[in-house]
Amino acid sequence: MIRFIGWEEFMENKGPYYLTTAIAYTSGKPHIGNCYEIVLADCVARYKRADGYDVRFQTGSDEHGQKIETRAIEEGVSPREFVDATAGVIKYLCDLLNTSYDRFIRTTDADHERQVQKIFKKFYDQGDIYKGAYEGPYCTECEAFYTPSQLTEDGKCPICGGDVHPEKEEAYFFKMSNYADRLIDYINTHPEFIQPVSRKNEMMNNFLLPGLQDLCVSRTSFKWGIPVDFDPNHVVYVWLDALSNYITGLGYDAEGNSDDLYKKYWPADLHLIGKDIIRFHTIYWPIFLMALGEPLPKQIFGHPWLLQGGEKMSKSKGNVIYADDLVNIFGVDATRYFVVHEMPYENDGVITWELLVERINADLANTLGNLVNRTISMSNKYFGGEVRNAGVSEPVDEDLKAVVCGAYDKVEKHMDELRVADALSEIFAVFKRLNKYIDETEPWALAKDEAKKDRLATVLYNLTEGITIGASLLAPFLPDTGKRIAEQLNTELRDFAQVKEFGLYPGGNHVTDAPEILFARLDKDEILAKAEEVKTRQREEFLAHQKKARENLVKAGRMSAEEAAALEAQENPVQGIDTLAKPEIEYDDFAKLQFRVGKILSCEAVPKSKKLLCSQVQVGSEVKQIVSGIRASYTPEEMVGKQVMVLTNLKPAKLAGVLSEGMLLCAEDAEGKLALVSPEKDMPSGAEIC
Repeated sequence: MIRFIGWEEFMENKGPYYLTTAIAYTSGKPHIGNCYEIVLADCVARYKRADGYDVRFQTGSDEHGQKIETRAIEEGVSPREFVDATAGVIKYLCDLLNTSYDRFIRTTDADHERQVQKIFKKFYDQGDIYKGAYEGPYCTECEAFYTPSQLTEDGKCPICGGDVHPEKEEAYFFKMSNYADRLIDYINTHPEFIQPVSRKNEMMNNFLLPGLQDLCVSRTSFKWGIPVDFDPNHVVYVWLDALSNYITGLGYDAEGNSDDLYKKYWPADLHLIGKDIIRFHTIYWPIFLMALGEPLPKQIFGHPWLLQGGEKMSKSKGNVIYADDLVNIFGVDATRYFVVHEMPYENDGVITWELLVERINADLANTLGNLVNRTISMSNKYFGGEVRNAGVSEPVDEDLKAVVCGAYDKVEKHMDELRVADALSEIFAVFKRLNKYIDETEPWALAKDEAKKDRLATVLYNLTEGITIGASLLAPFLPDTGKRIAEQLNTELRDFAQVKEFGLYPGGNHVTDAPEILFARLDKDEILAKAEEVKTRQREEFLAHQKKARENLVKAGRMSAEEAAALEAQENPVQGIDTLAKPEIEYDDFAKLQFRVGKILSCEAVPKSKKLLCSQVQVGSEVKQIVSGIRASYTPEEMVGKQVMVLTNLKPAKLAGVLSEGMLLCAEDAEGKLALVSPEKDMPSGAEIC
């Protein structure tokens, strides 16, 4: 019996590769800027698997701390109930975005909690931890202590910009100074350890070189945390708890009985984290590992933020975008594409609804979707769906093959440097080259000449083969799209051992006879209308939540009724708009103007004008004809019967050739929409307004 040997059996096994994301804090639903990290990590994980690595990919949720305890009170539930619900939302979003993690660890998992207690005890027994008292600034939002010199000029948290408050309590401290010099030496001799380099410079200059303060590693002012088993009045500080997940999730045991999984995958190849928590991962975590006698991770990458229109996302600002809203409107792969493509290597990226539409239409619908659809449609039109290489080549084919087969090396270089957006751009360069190839070869012209039928077949074969290789490179980034392309081409995605060889698509194969649109073009106005609906819903949900939170905090004695009322007033300020002030006038100037109540008897549009309406307005015993530029806000039918305020002694003038004998008073909002000014109560026509 003859057995086909799959390409995967020839692939080099490049060994284990372990990468992690930061575990998401369960204080609330993560926005798309938070979810960017899990998508980025998934792209790396899928890429490494296709490249021959034995990948272990871990993410999860961080579930202890003072902020969690407070949030549970706000919701009127226990801390455990609160984190169970929020961790469920976090995991749902990871799954919704089609991420291929191997373990979703929770810091409330029993195996994790037990190992954290062991780690704490080990530190204490070897003299790295001592009991003392903490007094100084603390940021509840970041769960972080600071020295006064580390605060901003106006005394705010240097990370989130929020308020800090003084804390004083008994606590255990870790002697950071015991390991600081060793860490500095390690960073200096391992330039790849902290990336980008700007993050390394920040940590060295702002924290390590000025001298490390001993770190508070336990708390007594709240109870929602892992108890210190030999001193139950204390709970383990959330950062020691959370950081340990990277090894406890592999079965690490502080007593020396670690699982084979830990022995296989540690040290981690990559910790992927946000730049706001770089200090905890590049200073505290390496020192904890040194104290445990364990090797340090090979690389820690602090990625930038995804900003909404240039600002950090905030529920209070009403500018938050959530992954599930994006998926509902654009789909999973379009969402993945945008957040990865738009995030630079080092600087913050920007997300807006307008930019989403522009990018999806240009790259996904046009460059990729149209390419695949045209190729399949031409194969069906000219050859009944059959794809065969007739071997009639021309010089232009060699250039195409060089671009397609050379893409892997360029993508690989970018991925090795974690320039994932650049890697994605290289893949789309393949699709752009294939589109150009269609313009160069003009298959529709070849189809008109029977003598060129074999050349036409070769062109369509080259297109199909090029798309297959491009889709195989694309699949780690857009998994469903890569799979759908392969299915429509009636082939399989290829491992990376195959993507540098052109001509593996089986001759005589048939593409689908019913090609699907991969990405439909979007109407910007329709999307912006949906975005407004999303913003309105989120604002209503936010205000309802804040109201409920304040009520529960008052019930729990954490806030006074007066404080709650003041906060509500801040969240619901009187809305208004400011206009440019005009010069002051004297009373005599104002007295020259005569305002009276009028009633509109009839109204019609002014011919040859898109803006003007002509109204017959009864003012006392006379009827005035008044032309107004309010057609965008009112129909003629809506005008009839309204009581209005009229400036009656305005000198008559012609507008668009129609005589106007006064002016109707209107209010105008910030968007230029007009509303007629009417008396609050029914008044007789002609009544003077004073």
